[in-house]
Amino acid sequence: MNTIDLNLARTLREESGQDVNVCYQCKKCAAGCPIVDEMDLTPTQVVQAIRLGDKDAVFGSKTIWLCASCETCTTRCPQELDLARVMDAARTLAARQGAPAAVPDVNAFYRSMLQAIRLWGRVYELGMMGLYKLRTFTFTKDAGLAFKMFKKGKLALLPHFARVIATNRIFSRARKLERSAP
Repeated sequence: MNTIDLNLARTLREESGQDVNVCYQCKKCAAGCPIVDEMDLTPTQVVQAIRLGDKDAVFGSKTIWLCASCETCTTRCPQELDLARVMDAARTLAARQGAPAAVPDVNAFYRSMLQAIRLWGRVYELGMMGLYKLRTFTFTKDAGLAFKMFKKGKLALLPHFARVIATNRIFSRARKLERSAP
């Protein structure tokens, strides 16, 4: 039995600024999505599940976690629905409500990226990947690729710090906004 939340579309509209009710299911978003083959629901199906209030289908879907936010769907939408923002809002709402990530590695990647930016003021790839490997316990999985990238000069051994204090002020303001959000 799926959990039905008749206010789901409204809640996501408040979170994203996008009204999924304008969608008339033309499926152009799904036709253009570069990673639709990896998704369990197409973007069109996620929109329909939101409109129906099917919280379990939306929050339990791999689609909201796999969305690359490339905006191809937004560009193709004749109704100018920013579906990437809706997916982002769905991830945020799912996390806020304690729903487990359907693709935990993606959540671990997001957290590692944010922690790396907080620590170094910018993305330090080697450090970020180290944080990711600590979260996922996949220490040797991509070692060969990392070595190839290092040989080509794509991975720096030491971080380049960039405006760490200013960056941490941004994170502080974001935390305050998150605490004040309903």
